[in-house]
Amino acid sequence: MKKNVYSVMLAEDVVNEIDRLADERGMTRSGFINEVLAEYVSVTTPERLIRDVFKRVEALMPGADDLPVFFGEHDNTLSIKSALEYRYRPTIRYEVELYRSPGGSIGELTVNFRTQSPALLAALTEFFGLWRRMEEIYVSSQPGGEEIEYSLDDNKWTRSLALPRGKQYSAAELGRAITDYIRAFDKLLKRFVTGGSIGAEELENAYLAELNAGRLII
Repeated sequence: MKKNVYSVMLAEDVVNEIDRLADERGMTRSGFINEVLAEYVSVTTPERLIRDVFKRVEALMPGADDLPVFFGEHDNTLSIKSALEYRYRPTIRYEVELYRSPGGSIGELTVNFRTQSPALLAALTEFFGLWRRMEEIYVSSQPGGEEIEYSLDDNKWTRSLALPRGKQYSAAELGRAITDYIRAFDKLLKRFVTGGSIGAEELENAYLAELNAGRLII
């Protein structure tokens, strides 16, 4: 959403109260005024959209002991923690960043992990590679599919987030899409990495079941 600079005259007492409220919310004066006016005239700002999406994710995620959700009122990044059933209970942290001015991608998902176990690190690396290959076959190459970008560093795997071309999604629908994707990803990662119950072929079959159920559209 394009922004411009405008000159307005405001009473000093009004400005003081605006500054107080903006400071309470961790916002700038301009950002607070923009949000108040946008709400008054029923215009959804990128910041409001992101907040509504994150609140939807928070409402849809399982209980706090399973996949707890963390985000600030005016953050464009949401964090979700997930414990692995592995020695020393290592934690996976999912971070969802939504762009305020999206282009082809609306944001990115980062999977952060820390482990001293070579076996766990090898299993995670294999899973990320298999997941990317499946998405390239069944998502990116399909009609209407957006190109997805990936990166794998020492302790994190990052994937861009994009919606099918030509479709518009509400905050509630986008929140549902993000929630479904992370829950499916987390479930299959745990089965592959720590459960020992599935190999590459079984993972692909489970992935296709989630995809065909409409839970991997983002």
